[in-house]
Amino acid sequence: MFRIAHISDLHVLSHRATRWRHVLFNKRVTGYANLLLHRGRVYRREYLVAVLSEAAAWADHIVVTGDITNLSLEEEFEEARALLDGIGRTVEITVVPGNHDVYLPSVHAKRRFAHHFGAFLQGDLPALARDLLVGPFPCVKLRGPVAIIALSSAVPRPPFVASGRVGDIQLAALQEILAHPDVARRTPIVLVHHPPVDDRPRLAQLRDGLVDAERLRSALEPLARGLVLFGHLHVRLRRLLQTAAGVLEAIAAGGAALDHPDPDVRAGFNAYAIEDDGGLATAEAHVVAPGGSGLERLPIPEEGA
Repeated sequence: MFRIAHISDLHVLSHRATRWRHVLFNKRVTGYANLLLHRGRVYRREYLVAVLSEAAAWADHIVVTGDITNLSLEEEFEEARALLDGIGRTVEITVVPGNHDVYLPSVHAKRRFAHHFGAFLQGDLPALARDLLVGPFPCVKLRGPVAIIALSSAVPRPPFVASGRVGDIQLAALQEILAHPDVARRTPIVLVHHPPVDDRPRLAQLRDGLVDAERLRSALEPLARGLVLFGHLHVRLRRLLQTAAGVLEAIAAGGAALDHPDPDVRAGFNAYAIEDDGGLATAEAHVVAPGGSGLERLPIPEEGA
């Protein structure tokens, strides 16, 4: 049995870094306003620490599907890296960036995500990765019965826009990767920040969805089974994704540090147990109990059920 803990949307804050000179006259001012008006009241650092600790104790591998930082501030990158290093001594970690990790074009151009988190992107098929500003993607790790395939959908956007794009370069590489014999004989676990399935109107998808989600789904058409893990929505959900060859499960993890009355939103991680033959044995959520008294196991809601 291979156990994967799925964490997303850590939004690591660094109040010591949030000074007006960092946020005025750029997109960060909108993010900082959101922090003051909303996220700062529901973000619980102690919840995040508990979730990371419990995930490391349970899993063979941790995957983090983006928005590791809140405003792409250098101090946030440093604090987030320290948190991941703390659990990385006992469990392997794979990360992908989210839109908050490339909050400004300048952060993206300076390759700050790759600088801080490149150690978690050491893949087994480096010749098939592309050298993007955020790091080597797609990043493939072959672990027992699974092939973990990390994609980046993070691109800088103007204020009030949070959409993502995988892009032509990664999609072409993904097709090569899925055809590789060491991948084809394993169950693929695809990681991406933005939702691969989105039934909203096109305008809403362009504003804060995955703008090339249909093309990503087309690239996954040859797969008979597998998981597509994502974040961005700050709520747990599970839905089936039909392909030409079978069916995949698309599963979202909620925010890893959120205090919220709804257990589908409250801080936690998703836990997947994979059989030796690559089949999904169990998928459940480990959620911080009300008041922060430990974690409890709950089902992941099935969308439309």
